[in-house]
Amino acid sequence: MNGPVDRVRVAVRRFLAEHRPEEVAVAVSGGADSLALAAVTARLRPGSRAVVVDHGLQEGSAEVAADAAAVCAGLGLRAEVRTVVVEGPGGPEAAARRARYAALRPKRGVVLLGHTLDDQAETVLLGLGRGSGPRSIAGMRAWDPPWGRPLLGVSRADTRTACALLGLTPWSDPHNADPSYTRVRLRTEVLPLLEDVLQGGVADALARTAAQLREDCDALDDLARTCCDDRCDVKELAVLPAALRRRVLRLWLIEEGVPELSDSHLRRVDALVAEWHGQGGVWLPGGFVARRAHGRLRVEPVQS
Repeated sequence: MNGPVDRVRVAVRRFLAEHRPEEVAVAVSGGADSLALAAVTARLRPGSRAVVVDHGLQEGSAEVAADAAAVCAGLGLRAEVRTVVVEGPGGPEAAARRARYAALRPKRGVVLLGHTLDDQAETVLLGLGRGSGPRSIAGMRAWDPPWGRPLLGVSRADTRTACALLGLTPWSDPHNADPSYTRVRLRTEVLPLLEDVLQGGVADALARTAAQLREDCDALDDLARTCCDDRCDVKELAVLPAALRRRVLRLWLIEEGVPELSDSHLRRVDALVAEWHGQGGVWLPGGFVARRAHGRLRVEPVQS
């Protein structure tokens, strides 16, 4: 007991028991993390589905996807391959992520993702290095409907060993060894150096930090929902602490349909309240602009 397979099994069982999803699908790349997740889910939740996304970015990707689907079918999952077109702004990584999540999004139930403790540590480091704000440093949530991440407390080493013990041969994505990707260098250079300098435990410590920060963020978000009667009134906003005010502004902008807000966007909108000197509007994602006029904030589509 308490071996790698048991740790994966316990993590998935706890997630399913806590959230009791109507339907379960597993996103499978063929790598060790998703294969271990698929194998355990097949045992714990018979009749679940496996979805393999073929991004078409590498030679032979269709064959890799078909092989992964075949392995999942052999585990007892209802497996399918979905082919996507990767295009749009933000570079290939961001475009592939958007296409993948769009293909995976279910009509109901949960899609289990194979993100591990190591992925969480890398996410926190990326957020710190980019100054992306507390939401980024808080990392990934285990339950972010419709996405489930039951393995955030399980190491990548455990998923690899679990696959070996279960007789599964994971696919090794060449992109995961390509140093042109920032996350790969974090994984292969930065984290090992931190582990050496700080004498181990860095990934666990980063994951704990993320969990603590998520709790703080959740508490402030709850306060932001009730602390302000009029989210557009500059006088009412100005008396709030900055951390709370920016959360109020975030809720307002999301309700107005503004997508993909970053910490930088929020700080520029916040400046319309806290650092007002008659400046113009703030351009926001999705073709919106936020402005201040006559003591009130408003957000509107950019006029073409």
